[in-house]
Amino acid sequence: MIRWILVALLAVGITATGIWGYQEHQEKNAILIQAENTYQRSFHDLSYHMDLLHEKIGTTLAMNTRSQLSPQLADIWRLTSEASTDVGQLPLALLPFNKTEEFLSDIGDFSYKAAIRDLDKEPLSENEVKSLQTLYQQSGEIKNELRKVQHVVLDNNLRWMDVQLALSTNDQQADNTIVDGFKTVEKTVKGYSEGNFGPTLTGTSKENHKFQNLQGEKISENQARKRARDLFDVGEDVEITVTKTGDGAQIPMYSASYQKDGKNGYLDISEKGGHPLSLMVNREVKEQKISLNEAMEKAGDYMNKLQLDGMEVFQSSQYDNVGVFNFLFKQDEVRIYPDSVQVKVALDNGDILGISARDFFMNHQERKIEEPGLSVSEAEETVNPNVQIQEHSLAVIENDMTEEVLVYEFLGTLENDTYRIFINANTGEEERVEHLKGTEEVFEESV
Repeated sequence: MIRWILVALLAVGITATGIWGYQEHQEKNAILIQAENTYQRSFHDLSYHMDLLHEKIGTTLAMNTRSQLSPQLADIWRLTSEASTDVGQLPLALLPFNKTEEFLSDIGDFSYKAAIRDLDKEPLSENEVKSLQTLYQQSGEIKNELRKVQHVVLDNNLRWMDVQLALSTNDQQADNTIVDGFKTVEKTVKGYSEGNFGPTLTGTSKENHKFQNLQGEKISENQARKRARDLFDVGEDVEITVTKTGDGAQIPMYSASYQKDGKNGYLDISEKGGHPLSLMVNREVKEQKISLNEAMEKAGDYMNKLQLDGMEVFQSSQYDNVGVFNFLFKQDEVRIYPDSVQVKVALDNGDILGISARDFFMNHQERKIEEPGLSVSEAEETVNPNVQIQEHSLAVIENDMTEEVLVYEFLGTLENDTYRIFINANTGEEERVEHLKGTEEVFEESV
């Protein structure tokens, strides 16, 4: 009798296991189908948007009136944004595709900056028209390569999930038709000269944005490891892995990392001078024990450790139990917004969780700051009269054309909101308005 009961229980257990396994299999298949559908849609959308982009650029070359040209350029900017989004949704994380993304970004930057300027006063120059002609040709080549891949995908009913698997496992035997097609696209874009996007298109030469102001002698791998240990503030017992960037990197640098006791640390440090460009430490941040003001002092001490002089805090925020502090360089009492550094501090014990100093080392230099053409009162007259001005100062910012301009910075309130308003100190034009976020309201769950 007992034996039959055991047999029955075993049968029930096997049946239940089978049903559970079948449900798991079905759920897994549903997720895979959903992912495959997302990949397929993104890819075909990318091909479609590149077709439209090529067509729009060609139409722009045939136009001659501002009323038609500006909306067309704005449409090109929109299409490049959508194409970039499509690329971001494809399983290409393990496949270098940065040149194509950079190409789309460059088209977007050019079209946006041309669309927002007064084309009656400043029409497209001869160099810009030539660049547009080049872009038209290049976008056509990319479009054709994508069309080839699309034809093969549809003809052979290829799956994007197989692409993801091939990339993640580095499977040389898998059908890599799609991967090879995208490599061809990337190779095509890589052949284009970066000089096509010169100062006439971006407002600031790209040569001036390649960390040209890094100071100091080159450091070795061992010196980079020692510097990383100091910046991570870890002992000799912690193993730090250091790798050097290969050819083609924007600047030669070392990447350092470590893992211990639930902490993961990552650091990018320049080969020239050993300057930290970015640092991130991932760990669980526990209950807050220090104030935001105390954390700001910790951030200031760390700035001294980095030997970055002339910096001041201009903004502080708190997210959960982490304090975030933005520092600006100050020259002759003028705030230099392009020269900024961000520091993150844990509010449980004051540990430094992150720094971002790329902007500082990319832009920092001694500037010749001219006297403003307008007085403070003259500039204030151009501010919305409904805004109650609380304070003002001189600053240097980058405008929409990525050109550095001298501005009056006004901090003011409108009803319950606070704004930072930047007025050109020479022309009186409103360069930028920023809405400053206050403390987030906490919504408690209803019982």
